[in-house]
Amino acid sequence: MSGEDITSEKPPKISPGSPGTGVTLQLPSPIVTRRTRTQSTCQIALSNPEVMGKIKSFCRTKGHGFIRPTDGGEDLFVHISDVEGEYIPLEGDEVRYRLCPIPPKREKMQATHVQIVNFTPEVHLKWNCSVAEGF
Repeated sequence: MSGEDITSEKPPKISPGSPGTGVTLQLPSPIVTRRTRTQSTCQIALSNPEVMGKIKSFCRTKGHGFIRPTDGGEDLFVHISDVEGEYIPLEGDEVRYRLCPIPPKREKMQATHVQIVNFTPEVHLKWNCSVAEGF
């Protein structure tokens, strides 16, 4: 043992995030920020007029919610990627949106290009806050 160089020993294999390593992994958010749609679907949505409604429910962790149209009718599905702006919608927020048929059958409609136009009094969190902070 004498004469051996102890600096040549290999460090133990420890995975990042193991207790005591001080290293934590930052995983990317599983939330999709923008959907990819065909050009024809985008054109259909943009050709439809903007309509108004209120957020019935929205769950950031599930990535979707529903809008109750102001003029009545069925509640509309809204995907997280279709919400524009920096704030997470809350129940009761007034929104402006465009209708887009849901593929593949295009029998039902969903809300796209959703913008909050009148916030409820509750504190609204921004998209960039962690899920643990907000929900």
